Amino acid sequence: MKVVICGAGQVGFGIAERLAGEQNDVSIVDADPRRIQVATEQLDVRGVVGHGSHPDVLARAGAEQADMLIAVTLADEVNMVACQVAHSLFNVPTKVARIRAQTYLQPEWREMLSRDHLPVDVVISPEVEVGETVLRRLSLPGAVDTVSFADGAVVVAGVVCGEDCPVAGTPLRELTQLFPDLRATVVAVLRGGKPVVLKSGDQIEVGDVAYFVAAANQVKRTLSIFGHDEIPGQRIVIAGGGNIGTYVAHELEQRNAAAKIKIIESSRERAQSIAETLQRAVVLHGDALARDILDEAGVSDADTMLSLTNDDRINILSCLLAKQLGARRILSLVNEQGYAAFAQGLGIDAHVNPRQITVSKILQHVRRGRIHRVHALLDGTGEVIEAEALETSPLVGRPLRDLDVMDGLRVGAIVRNGEVLLPTGDTVVRAQDRVVLFALAERIKRVEQLFRVSLEFF
Repeated sequence: MKVVICGAGQVGFGIAERLAGEQNDVSIVDADPRRIQVATEQLDVRGVVGHGSHPDVLARAGAEQADMLIAVTLADEVNMVACQVAHSLFNVPTKVARIRAQTYLQPEWREMLSRDHLPVDVVISPEVEVGETVLRRLSLPGAVDTVSFADGAVVVAGVVCGEDCPVAGTPLRELTQLFPDLRATVVAVLRGGKPVVLKSGDQIEVGDVAYFVAAANQVKRTLSIFGHDEIPGQRIVIAGGGNIGTYVAHELEQRNAAAKIKIIESSRERAQSIAETLQRAVVLHGDALARDILDEAGVSDADTMLSLTNDDRINILSCLLAKQLGARRILSLVNEQGYAAFAQGLGIDAHVNPRQITVSKILQHVRRGRIHRVHALLDGTGEVIEAEALETSPLVGRPLRDLDVMDGLRVGAIVRNGEVLLPTGDTVVRAQDRVVLFALAERIKRVEQLFRVSLEFF
């Protein structure tokens, strides 16, 4: 696949890294020569210095032969114009734009982003995606990672297996025997910093971060089996009143009438603005690292402290300070990939990586075949994929235990006619089933082939 990426920032670089690693033909465009130099030195990509919305720049990037343009610069308007130029001048089939300003996404204006006006095929709104991830973490405080599939019928969650984990040392096949009515499957663990796809005879060990796939109504029960019975908190302090922090506060006001929300924002002007927007939340102007501000916000009595600023260091430090002051649970935004393990080692209960979430959202439109949803896990070393099984797929018509294509893959759930099925070795996938599976990064191409029908591409 030939892909042109406009923007070599964290998201653009992350997408280029994934696609180039899968042997796609990638060109990356950015107005900053230093970013292009870094990208071309570290990745197998072609770099072009210039503005992504300029026709001559896109021409040099090979837009005329491109299958997809992904515009993820920091400017919404540049991203939209890049899609327009790619459509009008180069007839690029699929155009993806990151759009952060929510006014463009309001229902009354959404028609603007259509083929007849500004031809953006896929809109990615990082603030909404990240905000929804934070809200899911709040609703399932025992999980370190959560994402929904199959229109909400299936949830994938990660859980830390501590010293008191009741099922540590138990082979997976015995879990099925112990809890025969539990519709959940452990698909992978993070062990010693590396992803491991478990088989039925393998066991979970203390220190693992286990990722399981479960029916939505079974997630809380599954978490309790792993020793996590945490109750969602009602007293919430948010550090950072930017787009993400404001979105989370607004949605909490709408969805949880009992929630008591306080926001700490360092900009006086921004603090006044969001105070006028929100209905019940208390907005404090100050530094999230200042002890007096944290005391005023009532961090010592908070059920959860969310640090959602655009500075990883402030997020991590304010969370740790809040924990020291008495906050029961802390969650931090972590943009830099290298900070994630560092934050967890310091005692951060959960973290959210905006770049990984945005990259995951874009990847589901890049993947070939009948793939409906993608979520990258374990710093991109694996993916959970939801795909539709077609009549000619090698998965269809044979028991899973008889398939020789499952190395590095594990099926977590099958959704058939709206019912979530727990897979076993005897399970036979049928055409039109929705299959939710985990795959190691090096097996992604194989997954695409499993869910692709060659006749549809001639």
